[in-house]
Amino acid sequence: QPDDRGLIGDVPVLRVTRQGPQALHFVPAALEPGAEVLLSLDWERRFDHMQQHSGQHLITAIAEQMFGFKTTSWELGRQRSLIELDTPLVTAEQIEALERTVNEKIRDRVPVTVRELAADDPEIETVRSRGLPDDHVGPVRVVDIEGIDSNMCCGTHVSNLSDLQVIKLLGTEKGKKNKTNLVFLSGNRVLKSIEQSHNTEKALTSLLKNGPGEHIEAVRRLQSSVKLLQKNNLNLLRDMAVLIARDFKSKPSPGQLFVLHRKEGDSEFMNIIANEIGTEETLLFLTVGDEKEAGLFLLAGPVEAVENLGPRVAELLGGKGAGKRGRFQGKASKMNRRGEVQALLHEFISHRSP
Repeated sequence: QPDDRGLIGDVPVLRVTRQGPQALHFVPAALEPGAEVLLSLDWERRFDHMQQHSGQHLITAIAEQMFGFKTTSWELGRQRSLIELDTPLVTAEQIEALERTVNEKIRDRVPVTVRELAADDPEIETVRSRGLPDDHVGPVRVVDIEGIDSNMCCGTHVSNLSDLQVIKLLGTEKGKKNKTNLVFLSGNRVLKSIEQSHNTEKALTSLLKNGPGEHIEAVRRLQSSVKLLQKNNLNLLRDMAVLIARDFKSKPSPGQLFVLHRKEGDSEFMNIIANEIGTEETLLFLTVGDEKEAGLFLLAGPVEAVENLGPRVAELLGGKGAGKRGRFQGKASKMNRRGEVQALLHEFISHRSP
């Protein structure tokens, strides 16, 4: 269970850990020894942890009673919690029955009590436990859900199952070998989840211009339209790349350097241009993406020239790349430095030309 937070006087507590019998509080400022202070607990955080932890005890106990599923570990997460069950499969019918039963226990207002036993008390052997820490000292704490569960635990819990309000099992995820993770929400987290879902539903209703029952089909139609548009756009880009290359080659004196930037292009767009123009005599510097920030680049041309210039081009553009057989391409983070690259290439060509 995560630690508590709050204030010591007006100094915030950043973290609490246990060291033997001591609770160590981490604070950002020194405290005056001997001073009388008011301790203020972050109750919302504490109560949330109480609801999730007691909810886990209840789910664990009922899952074992109903189906023989033993809990091997659990995680109290920030938004949802997981219980690792020692079974390779939990069916939808079992999840439904388990959820129905734990919520019946909540409505029955079953008491939850805490008692302390001496470390050598033989009753310790009768309670559910994962064992004591090596540095444990003092009495052993046992949490009882009346008539349902008796469990060795050092966490904070509600005093009655009615304080859990409700438990929602969200389904399962694949766990470690031959184990299943059961995902759940308890208490106020269920209410927050419903609120978030309702806000999302309202936003989608406004955007999609239809009711909640039609959202899924509307999104499917949009996805289909987007795929078709992407396919058409890709075909147009390919055709455009061919036309750009042919236009360059049709000039009486094409020149030794070809430079082009296109925001909506991609790697295939650049390579088509390079293939169509040919790189035996012409040096090509092609870029796509954001004009001032991140994007892709391709340097193509005579093998020796590209091997010499490729790493320098990548460095100027704040990116990384690799190449072979007269092509060097990669990602760039500083596309606004394309002018510096062009200057470098012009200088290279002027020194190479007779």
